[in-house]
Amino acid sequence: MNLLQRLLQNHVLANATFVVVLLVGTLTYFKMPRAQDPEINFNWISIVTRLPGASAEDIEKLVTDPLEEAIQQVPDIKFVSSTSRESLSNILVRFNDISEKEFDKRVNDLRREVQSKTNEELPDEVDDPHILEITTANSYPTATVVVTGNAKDEILRRTGLNVKKDIERIKGVDDVNPAALVEPELLVEFAPEQLQAAGISPTVLADTIRGFFKDTQAGDLQIGNQQWLVRLIGTDANPGYLARLPIIGTQGDISIDSVARVRSGGEDPREAVSYEGQPAILFGITKQAYVNTLDLVEDINDYIEQKNKLIAQFGVEIKLLDDQSIPTKTAISIMQSNSLLGLMLVMVVAWIFLGTRIAMFLGVGIPFTLAGTFIVLDYSGQTINQSVLLGIVIVLGMLIDDAVVVVEAIYYRIQRGAKVLQASLDALREVFSPVTSSVMT
Repeated sequence: MNLLQRLLQNHVLANATFVVVLLVGTLTYFKMPRAQDPEINFNWISIVTRLPGASAEDIEKLVTDPLEEAIQQVPDIKFVSSTSRESLSNILVRFNDISEKEFDKRVNDLRREVQSKTNEELPDEVDDPHILEITTANSYPTATVVVTGNAKDEILRRTGLNVKKDIERIKGVDDVNPAALVEPELLVEFAPEQLQAAGISPTVLADTIRGFFKDTQAGDLQIGNQQWLVRLIGTDANPGYLARLPIIGTQGDISIDSVARVRSGGEDPREAVSYEGQPAILFGITKQAYVNTLDLVEDINDYIEQKNKLIAQFGVEIKLLDDQSIPTKTAISIMQSNSLLGLMLVMVVAWIFLGTRIAMFLGVGIPFTLAGTFIVLDYSGQTINQSVLLGIVIVLGMLIDDAVVVVEAIYYRIQRGAKVLQASLDALREVFSPVTSSVMT
């Protein structure tokens, strides 16, 4: 109480504190990121690994089992669940309820063990495992973008690939998950009769492609005072380059195109997407934690508008399908309007039944308290979301009740001739315990 008394006696400090908290709290509210749900980390980790062309049994033996063996070396794991299917291994890791700092350390340990196992034991053809922390921010798409074209051709595929790379570079984007975006391939379709006539087996043809069609690092070379890195380029996207390669082990100049047809193509699609009857590629976009959903979707919309001007001549168009900023804006708007309406109604009721002065005190104290609340929320890493605003709406009622109790206790003493400062201190001594107990409850 002595500290409070000195604060109340120092009018300049009290008024300056009030103005600073109100101003900083207001600015904090407008700069805090908006989201539909609070940011929650469930301590779940997803590990997805692809081995194209492998059966479910091979995926289990060659990919899932070795990775599970590596994961067991990481402490604080609650359980591990895995699914193996054709070409794909999916491992779900659940950590114990540990601190955020400890969880980050365990995730780094997990990444290291998985990468080490991948380099040492997994087949060379396997894609690098995709490790993802599952949170409320990335558990479902913040926005869904579709790229449509007149035909499912190379123009649509290349445009989709460029769009994916562009969106990944937008600030705040965590991941872009494509559907119906196939990787380019060079297809070698050999004729069995021609292979047999040339005395070449399909294995020799495969070894030729595997041996020649790759880039090789050949170390470095010292020339005078300069040192050069030597790299042999053996890959090319042109089918003609692969077709002209000589076949290993043949007696004579026999190239691949003499026994096989080489052409451009794509991997077998795992999904088929169409939009308004046209072939399409779909992208689910997830955001990073504590990123403003409204700003992110606005940046995506700006990108789509600019990109469409460049690709319209190719018969390709980008559209935003699912926009999570709309329900986020709606929910926040409803909560804001309810809060303001409730505050206004309380002020009117207080003015009618308790008088103008008490209503004025309430009108000053409640915004001050809410401003301090937003400062604490921002400092603790929270966002403006439905749960936070719903909590504020609920707490407003309790805040009004306590404010009325405190102000009425002060005003009661002032009416009976007590000095303002002494009336405030005496009133706070009287109601401090019950009001604090009510708030803590």
